[in-house]
Amino acid sequence: MSVMGRLSAWLFTPMPLARVAVLRWLVYAFVIIDVLLLHTSGWYHGFADPVWYEPLIMGEVFRLPAASVLLVETLKWGCVLGALAALTGKAPRVLGWTVAVCWIWYQYVAFSYGKVDHDRADFVVALALLPTVGLAHLSDRRRSEAAGMALRAIQMAAIATYFLSAWAKLRFGGPEWVNSATMVRAVVRRGTPWAQWLLEIPWTLHWFQWVLMAAELTAPVIFLLSEKWRRRVVAAWFAFHAMTYAAITIAFWPHLVMMLAFLPLEEYADRLRSWWTRRFSSGAAPPGESRPASRPGAGVGCARPSDRRRRRGR
Repeated sequence: MSVMGRLSAWLFTPMPLARVAVLRWLVYAFVIIDVLLLHTSGWYHGFADPVWYEPLIMGEVFRLPAASVLLVETLKWGCVLGALAALTGKAPRVLGWTVAVCWIWYQYVAFSYGKVDHDRADFVVALALLPTVGLAHLSDRRRSEAAGMALRAIQMAAIATYFLSAWAKLRFGGPEWVNSATMVRAVVRRGTPWAQWLLEIPWTLHWFQWVLMAAELTAPVIFLLSEKWRRRVVAAWFAFHAMTYAAITIAFWPHLVMMLAFLPLEEYADRLRSWWTRRFSSGAAPPGESRPASRPGAGVGCARPSDRRRRRGR
């Protein structure tokens, strides 16, 4: 097989539709949480004077107007209502792309007045491509090339976030970035009590910069690993983000959702469903209900008196 043939086979590797269904549910649930709780700056930018509006490339291409209160409220609640409807799994293309347009435009409003958070690029890819798969249900065991392409693109975008982050460090900070005081400055500015002690032994922060640079530059290696080691690498990245949040309260929430595309989500969903069935459908009482008290002597191996008399008379 030619190189292009192998590349095409890799890009369009059939993957379970159930995995897409689980990832969609997580993506649309996150959209609601993000708009209402996590990233709400787009809301108050509707009150900003249009004189401060500087269109980004997307705004220049599509001639997007400056934000207004009406526009921002429409986008915000369009995200929420569209995501709630998309969680049902019905009309995946129409509802999915509706959510994509509303959320991307809402983020555009947020970032047209300041810095652009790089952790949201792969989430844009997910919102744009997941609707292309069409109908997908949690119990659907079929595999699809469309599902494979969407999931593979999300994986590549997630890993590109790491690799391009390292490239940006080298491009703007040069090779000496790893010997700089970037981590020390971050801990001084916004470090939590969990991280303040690191300032007493700064070599740990210096060492961490080398580890981080090496991890980001080698992030694409994940595509060459076996399924077992791929899961371990994803767990290691999640541990890294957990430590980052504990140290300087920075979390890349949408990016973390996208990293789940590497995992067999349909297997985890099946395990959760099986646990739920065993817990609440095999004699255990549902939450809020109590099981009827058993009669004394009615346990296994304990016969009623009338049964014992009947056996003795035989």
